[in-house]
Amino acid sequence: MGCFTFVKMMMVFFNLLIILGGLTLLAMGVWVSVDGGTYLQLLEPFSSRGLQQVNLGFFCIALGAFLSVLGLLGCCGAGKESKCLLLTFFSIILVLFIAQLAAAVVALTYSSFAEEILGAWATAALKKDHGSDAVLSNMWNDTMSKLECCGFNYTDFVGSHFEKANVGNLPPTCCLADILLCSQDEAKGSSVEGCFQQILKLLKENANIVGGIAAGIGVLEMTAMVVSMYLYCHLDKRGS
Repeated sequence: MGCFTFVKMMMVFFNLLIILGGLTLLAMGVWVSVDGGTYLQLLEPFSSRGLQQVNLGFFCIALGAFLSVLGLLGCCGAGKESKCLLLTFFSIILVLFIAQLAAAVVALTYSSFAEEILGAWATAALKKDHGSDAVLSNMWNDTMSKLECCGFNYTDFVGSHFEKANVGNLPPTCCLADILLCSQDEAKGSSVEGCFQQILKLLKENANIVGGIAAGIGVLEMTAMVVSMYLYCHLDKRGS
């Protein structure tokens, strides 16, 4: 068996796995969309109210369809030795790789700028919609409860719809004590941090895992690009 034949077979095999994974996600998405009640009952011990409000079905369908199409491109490109399909497969992987690399660079270089943008969005959303928008309220309540934090900062609730509706009180998680009513003074005197700081702590604590996953995905993408380009160039030589 020549090197070209081996690489082609491996390309077909791994893209078949991608198609299988995509179809699995697609089937799961359809199931969740059609029979969401059973899904929520099965995952009730592990899910939160906020996650139940998110339409996970459509996300799984979209991701599954994308992976299936991507795997089909790579599989057919290698199996049928199609230069057009191989080049399309390479281009999609390259775009994904560049997008992830750009996101990582922006996150590292402009982290403070990103924090300001995120803070402005979170503050506006909390002031206006927390307590009135059920989806946003449930997601923030679950986040604050699990991370033991208070909004982006506790001041986000000062002058908010929630404060006005609760006679000047903030969410209970903004105070250290296990109380139902949390005033501004008690929240100010407590050492409860904003959720953004808690998320940063979690990311730092799990930096090795996050970095390992990101590096693994990058290596797989680079390998896919190298293999597809090797097959493309080999076919190009055959045609000349």
